[in-house]
Amino acid sequence: MDLTILNPEIQEFINDNIDKRISTLALQKNPFPDMEWIAILNQIEAKAKAKDKLPFWFSTKKIIYPSKISIEQTSSEKTALHKASIVSGESLIDLTGGFGVDDYYFSRKVKTVVHCEINCELSNVVKHNFEQLDAKNIICYPGDSTSTLATLNQKWDWIYIDPSRRNDAKGKVFLLKDCLPNVPENLDYYFKNTNAILIKTAPLLDISAGLLELKHVKTIHIIALDNEVKELLWEIHSNYSGEVHIKTINILKEKTESFDFILNDQANSPTYGLPQKYLYEPNSAVMKSGGFDEVGLSYNLDKLHKHSHLYTSTKLISFSGRVFEIQNCIPYNKVEMKAFLLNKKANITTRNFPDTVENIRKKWKIKEGGSIYCFFTTDINNNKIVLICTKTK
Repeated sequence: MDLTILNPEIQEFINDNIDKRISTLALQKNPFPDMEWIAILNQIEAKAKAKDKLPFWFSTKKIIYPSKISIEQTSSEKTALHKASIVSGESLIDLTGGFGVDDYYFSRKVKTVVHCEINCELSNVVKHNFEQLDAKNIICYPGDSTSTLATLNQKWDWIYIDPSRRNDAKGKVFLLKDCLPNVPENLDYYFKNTNAILIKTAPLLDISAGLLELKHVKTIHIIALDNEVKELLWEIHSNYSGEVHIKTINILKEKTESFDFILNDQANSPTYGLPQKYLYEPNSAVMKSGGFDEVGLSYNLDKLHKHSHLYTSTKLISFSGRVFEIQNCIPYNKVEMKAFLLNKKANITTRNFPDTVENIRKKWKIKEGGSIYCFFTTDINNNKIVLICTKTK
């Protein structure tokens, strides 16, 4: 780790050029001959990425950044803060430490946190950064985490793992066994060292596939940020054999939306109905959960169709997702489309509909944007319909 990058003049240069294009800066002459130009450019690019994602790191002096890719792959502060609400106790070991954002927030809830990172250079950078962030209860161990786990030889309140896909797994269906570390293979060994494990996976992982690979799953947390699913968290406890709880959370700028249910627990079937006054579209975390029947039952809403995943009611309710007021419900045919939408401006969504948004826009010359929201979908009678709506929130 080259601390030359912390030279006050270099740091000032980095901060002054945060908003500049790297491609333009790269053509300039390096004003600091004692430091590699590529290293300075990397700090500028990585710090720029951290501005919105890691505001605490961004605003803290003397932080050293890894590659831009490492910043892109790390948890955001908002998702890390929520993750920390799951754990507690005296000790936690992170077997895949990375840039250490999760561990910083874990350290607010757990007395001692151990950060393991196989990349020794990155481990040294993270250790330096924790000192700048005044995180005094985090210990950094460079090297293989399995060896560290064996060497420390103690019982942990939590083990945290963020497995990464192996390079040779590209193009394959995403399975945990294709990641490093191989959690399904090592699960019994991990349980010799803890009774509680938290696993972070990419949203690409299919929930049913994950449940086939893992055992003792108590809760699956689905975390979305600004309606984009960022990660799945698998909370597993040794000897647990009960129901699997699904917890969804969508962290928005003004509020947080949550919807929870027990997997495969519905005793009743949802009700179905034709469009009424209001239309409800679940947020991305709820959509990822697959709890479509549970949404209808929990909120007492009618589903438009088994496969449409849109809901309706006569009265306005608070909901985990977007809510619209239906202005018109028209059959999808030439006469109605010409009368209501030809050459108009509208936001288009398709749900359980045979045509794409792009083709619909092209066919009916509908421009993007405006305050009208159109849902092209299928109703309970298998009719193709268009719901012309305005947003309520």
